[in-house]
Amino acid sequence: MNLVSPVAGESRAASTRSRVVPVILSGGSGSRLWPVSRESFPKQYWPLTSKRSLIQETALRAADGGLAPPLLVCNQEHRFLAAEQMRTAGIAGARLMLEPVGRNSAPAIAAAAVLIAEENPDDVLWMMAADSAIADTAALAEALHRAVVAARAGRFVTFGMRPTAPETGYGYIELGEKLADLPGVHALARFIEKPDAAAAASFVASGHHLWNSGMFVFTAATLLEEMAAHAPAVLAAAQASVAQRRQDLDFIRLSPEAFGVSPNISLDYAVAEHTTRAAVVPADLGWSDVGSWGALWELGEKDEQGNVAIGDVLMEAARHCYVRSDGVLTAVVGLEDAVVVVEKDAVLAMKREHAQDVKKIVDRLRQAGRPEAVTHNRIYRPWGFYESLIRGDRFQVKRICVTPGHKLSLQKHFHRAEHWVVVNGSALVTRDGEQVLVRENESIYLPLGTVHRLENPGRIPLSLIEVQSGAYLGEDDIVRLEDHYGRE
Repeated sequence: MNLVSPVAGESRAASTRSRVVPVILSGGSGSRLWPVSRESFPKQYWPLTSKRSLIQETALRAADGGLAPPLLVCNQEHRFLAAEQMRTAGIAGARLMLEPVGRNSAPAIAAAAVLIAEENPDDVLWMMAADSAIADTAALAEALHRAVVAARAGRFVTFGMRPTAPETGYGYIELGEKLADLPGVHALARFIEKPDAAAAASFVASGHHLWNSGMFVFTAATLLEEMAAHAPAVLAAAQASVAQRRQDLDFIRLSPEAFGVSPNISLDYAVAEHTTRAAVVPADLGWSDVGSWGALWELGEKDEQGNVAIGDVLMEAARHCYVRSDGVLTAVVGLEDAVVVVEKDAVLAMKREHAQDVKKIVDRLRQAGRPEAVTHNRIYRPWGFYESLIRGDRFQVKRICVTPGHKLSLQKHFHRAEHWVVVNGSALVTRDGEQVLVRENESIYLPLGTVHRLENPGRIPLSLIEVQSGAYLGEDDIVRLEDHYGRE
C-alpha cells in the first residue's frame, strides 16, 4: 500500500508532508474464542487464519511501501511475545508501547497520539485492532488512500464495511451524505449498537448501513483536539503517562500511576459519537473481526461437506462443522453446524449459532476462580515456555523449553526443591555460585533454597523435565535475584 503517491483531491506536496503511522492496538483478551484465546495468550498471537498470527498479518498489511514503522500498544505482560512475533515476521523498526493496565481503546490511542505528536502533530495515525482479518488488500489500499486524504483535511475518519449478512455481533454505522470535496468519503450520520436479528436484517436491506470496523484514521493533532473537547480526563491521563514514561529495553513503559486514573472507555464512546468531524469510507475488504468460532468457520477452508478441520481431526457424517484440536485425536460423528475445540486442559462443544455465548462460559469460570479462564497449560515466557505434565500431592512434573541464547532469572524458592533432566540440547546451570554443563540424558538436583539459574548456551532449543517437590508449588514461590528481562 503505497501512500506516497497522491490520489484524487490531494497534491503530492500534501501527501508527503507527514508520515502515516500504523497504530496497532493489542490489548484485548478475545474471550469469545476460548479455550484457545485466554488472557495469558490472547487470540491476536495465535495463527487462526493462516500460518502467521493475527497480529503478524495486521502488521504485515501495514508494512507495505510508504508507511512509517508501526507503533504497537499492548499489555505489558505480552511485551516479549509481541516483540518476538514482530521479529519473526520481519517487521523492522516497530515500537512497542506498554499499557500498565487495560483501559480500552480511547486511552490507548490517546497515548499513542501524544507520543507521535511530539515528533509531528500532522502525522496521520491509522488505528486498527491487532486481531482482524482482511482478504482484499488492494481494496484496503484504495480505502486507506481516501481516508488519509480526508484525515489530512481535518476529518475524523472510520472505515465502514459493507455487510454480507445480518450480523448481530457487530456495531453498525449509518451513512450520511457524500462529501463533495472528498471523493469516496461520506459524512457519518450515527453509530448504532449491536442490534438484534430483526434490526440487523433491516440494516442490511437498507443499503445505508455498514459494519463498524473499529479502524480509524486521523492526524495526531485532530485526535488530541477532539479528546480535549469530548474526553479531557482521558487526554490528561494520556499526556501525563507519556510525559512520565520510561524506556525499558526496547519498550516504552507508560506511567502506571498516570495511566491508571484514565477512564475505561472506547474511542467510539469517548469521541467518535460526539465529534462533528466524523466521516466514513465505505469499503468491501473481506473484513472480519475474527470475533467468534462462527467467524472462523466462515473464514476457513471447507471440505465437500462444509467442514473446517484443524489439527488431528476425523469427521464422519458431519456437516458445516468447525473442529480444532491441539494435538489430541478428535473424532466427530453425525454433528451439523457444530463447533468442537479441544485443548490439552479444556474442551468446547456447541452449536455454531451460540458462538457469541462463549464469553458466558468464561465469565462463569472466572467467578469460580478456575485458572482455565485466564491461563493455558502451556505458559510462555521471554525465554521460552513451560507446561505442566503431572500434578499430585506435594509434587509436580513440568516440561521446560528454553530458546537458544536465552536464560531464566537467577532465583531461589522457599518451599520446593527441583530435579532437572535434560532431554534435548544442553543446559548451563548456575547452582550456588558454581556453573555446571548438563547434557542430554544427564540430570542435576537443586535443593530447597538453592540460588540457581538455567541457561541455553547452544544453537538448538533446550528441553528438560523438571520434577518439583515440596509443601507449596505455586508459581509465586520465586525470589528473583537477577533478571535479564527486567522482571521483578
